[in-house]
Amino acid sequence: MKKQLVLLLAFFSLSMGSFAQGILKGKVVDVQNLSLPGANVLLKGTTVGSVTNQSGEFSILNLEAGSYEVIVTYLGYQSVQKSISITNGQTTVLDFQLEEGTLEGVEIVIFGDRLKGQAKALNQQKNNANITNVVSSDQIGRFPDANIGDALKRIPGITMQNDQGEARNIVIRGMAPQLNSVTLNGERIPSAEGDNRNVQMDLIPSDMIQTIEVNKAVLPSMDADAIGGSVNLVTRQAPNGLRISGTAASGVNLLSDKPIWTGALVLGNRFLDDKLGVILSGSYNNHDFGSQNIEAVWYDSDNGLTLEEFDIREYRVQRVRRALTLALDYELSPNHRVFVSGMYNHRDDWENRFRMRVSQLDESFDEGDFTETSPGVYMTKGRVEFETKGGLDNGRIKARRLEDQRVYNMTFGGDHLFNKLKMDWSLTYAKASEERPHERYASYRSSGQDVMVDISNPEQPLAILSNMEDNMAIGFNGLAEQYSYTDDKDLNAKIDFKLPYSDKGILQFGARYRGKNKERNNNYFEYEPLDEDAFGATLADVPTIDASDPNFLPGAQYQAGTFVDPKFLGNLDLTNSGLFEESDILEEYAPGNFTAKETIIGGYVMADHQFTDKLSVIGGLRVENTAIEYNGNIFDIDNETIAPAVGDQNYTNVMPGLHFKFDANDNTILRFAWTNTIARPNYYDLVPYAAFSPEDEELERGNPNLKPTTAMNFDLMAERYYENVGLFSGGLFYKDIDDFVYTITTQGYSDPQFGSDLEYSRPDNGGTASVFGFETSYQRQLFKNFGVYLNYTYTQSSTTGIEGREEDDLELPGTATHMFNASLSYENKRLVVRASVNFSSDYLDELGGEGFEDRFYDQQTFLDINASYAITPKWRVFAEGNNLTNQPLRYYQGIQARTMQSEFYNARFNFGLKFDLFN
Repeated sequence: MKKQLVLLLAFFSLSMGSFAQGILKGKVVDVQNLSLPGANVLLKGTTVGSVTNQSGEFSILNLEAGSYEVIVTYLGYQSVQKSISITNGQTTVLDFQLEEGTLEGVEIVIFGDRLKGQAKALNQQKNNANITNVVSSDQIGRFPDANIGDALKRIPGITMQNDQGEARNIVIRGMAPQLNSVTLNGERIPSAEGDNRNVQMDLIPSDMIQTIEVNKAVLPSMDADAIGGSVNLVTRQAPNGLRISGTAASGVNLLSDKPIWTGALVLGNRFLDDKLGVILSGSYNNHDFGSQNIEAVWYDSDNGLTLEEFDIREYRVQRVRRALTLALDYELSPNHRVFVSGMYNHRDDWENRFRMRVSQLDESFDEGDFTETSPGVYMTKGRVEFETKGGLDNGRIKARRLEDQRVYNMTFGGDHLFNKLKMDWSLTYAKASEERPHERYASYRSSGQDVMVDISNPEQPLAILSNMEDNMAIGFNGLAEQYSYTDDKDLNAKIDFKLPYSDKGILQFGARYRGKNKERNNNYFEYEPLDEDAFGATLADVPTIDASDPNFLPGAQYQAGTFVDPKFLGNLDLTNSGLFEESDILEEYAPGNFTAKETIIGGYVMADHQFTDKLSVIGGLRVENTAIEYNGNIFDIDNETIAPAVGDQNYTNVMPGLHFKFDANDNTILRFAWTNTIARPNYYDLVPYAAFSPEDEELERGNPNLKPTTAMNFDLMAERYYENVGLFSGGLFYKDIDDFVYTITTQGYSDPQFGSDLEYSRPDNGGTASVFGFETSYQRQLFKNFGVYLNYTYTQSSTTGIEGREEDDLELPGTATHMFNASLSYENKRLVVRASVNFSSDYLDELGGEGFEDRFYDQQTFLDINASYAITPKWRVFAEGNNLTNQPLRYYQGIQARTMQSEFYNARFNFGLKFDLFN
């Protein structure tokens, strides 16, 4: 250890040297004193230069004493050139202010935030070393997107999986959410969900983020868990002077006919002779909405195709989203800066769900107990259930199911210049949690009921009571209450060094530590009324609510019926032993409880070399070691006890990478990348648990032998940038994937403990997968006032090694063949109008035991509009409309005509005021 310390001190001494060379640093801003990230800063006549960071700052190290001409270029702005003298051992500060530019004598007018935001994004994208897509906060603000997930779907190659009408899980270039990563200021965000690593993108308001960076080919200096790509969310940086901006808005959701309330405020300034920068931002969104949904499970019976189970569901939801960010940076000296930043997101979802379910139809059709009254319409017997989901009725839970999700992080770090050496470091603590307290269910259920099954149109299947007046006679089935809690804690640290080894190259190296602890702790109790007759033997005996809607969005034929009133359910004193008998139902929750500890230690080295004034190459190697420990539970059905199960893994991945960047001219760039990446299995998939449902004869197990998924990736991209703020790009990508993880389902499985003829599911590693695709993007101002934003991505995939499906030509789950975005805008000095279309084709979502059971996520098309009008240059009113196509979330089973789920949300509209005051 002493020897290592001596070597480290010697290294720093050599790095700092005797200060024989000098340092040039500075900042690039516009005429409004707003930072310009992505500006190209170059010493004239050399290949030595730098690119400004998110704060518009740059630094150039290891300069010989002498005079230099410094040129700064930026798309859409006039280039600026200044003379500077560098002194040995000194740091020289040189700032630049750029004005909106001209091209061939024709004025380029940057009318407002939209084009300014596009310019910032394109300059960063142009000057990044790797293949990326960048969206700035000004662009985000011009799209009608409340959360970051909805903003992300505008980026080439990205589609989003929706939940309750908002974009939640990210799919990049056809890669499922578990094959991508999401970071906040370069640090991985923990997940509040218990059974996966996915980050809930609908948790983060769009106005909390300054820039979205989508890295499609990661550098060796970046975390390698990004087979599809890595999304980095950059929070707001302290401004160069006083800045106050905000939003106040309201609107309406056409499904609930209730108001939407939105507010945001950003305060920033610099103090102590500009040494201390502070920015504070807050956001609030209160949205009453819901969804109307049908779900079907199809069954190939002995007597032909039919339904096994069918649901009609009505959701009534209130979502309140709050966020707060704080960032401070302090300049200790011209060469040393420290910073601290934090972000807190808190989302509450209050939900009531009313579910009418018809089940056990497979038994009736297998036994031939049905009558066909017309083609595809049958009268038969089934079990009918009316279930209310709610919660304890108190001031916090409000007789609804409350889902309380919180994510926060705190980062402390520094940037240091030691003449020849640049060092960056950070230490981050982050936590995500999800709590669902006193979640209650009341179920009334009866078997042998007369039901009607209509599959004459498989896109709109139906199973329902033959006579809905029988609804009130359905008998009591059960009461239950559960508590769910999941948390995910991360402690991350990293240190990075940059050391110029010549005037053409920089050596970069560093180390990373990621420590994670994840826990899920649930319980589940059932309650039996001691006097069922006094409690309510049928629905007619208890307070009820009619959840039927004559304008039900999936179709007027779907009428859910009458259910227990959530207020009645929420006020039941379930803990009163004189009224209810409590039973702890271990098998409902214990197999889902687990703890996981994961430690990742990584390091990298890479060289960034400018071979000519046109060609630069980055080559490097990243090594990551992963150590995991898991604890789960196995339910013993015979003794009704829980036995602990443990597992662990330890493996190391060596991942080289190469990135070529060729500047054919000032605005035409060719890029090529060869990278190697990894996706670690979901935590819960690795837990050696066993969960068994005797009623459904279903068995699920974890698999502690799962291997991580690895990929070798090749990317080729050509980009043509336009001085009047535009881009035309096109590229190819190919991914060679090993050990992808999928869920295998086996019918008729026998288990010595749980019995025979079971439906058995477990995660497993497949063989290989190949993914090929291309993407193209076009952004341009047309006819002075009109702008167009277009991108298209095509993806194809194939797989091998899926057990029982070797003969099938299967695509990789999550791979959408076609993704398309189009946006047309009009802008003058005061008015901005934009219409945006987002399309994604259908794709395989989950594999079944055979093709008939495969689940597909159907195609979706969204149309959104927004407009704003500048009352003054700093005050603007706006209006926006989302989901004008009333696009449902739809799954289908096996073939597209066979609906598995169809959930509608209707459109929503917002109107409000934005202001941006700065000095």
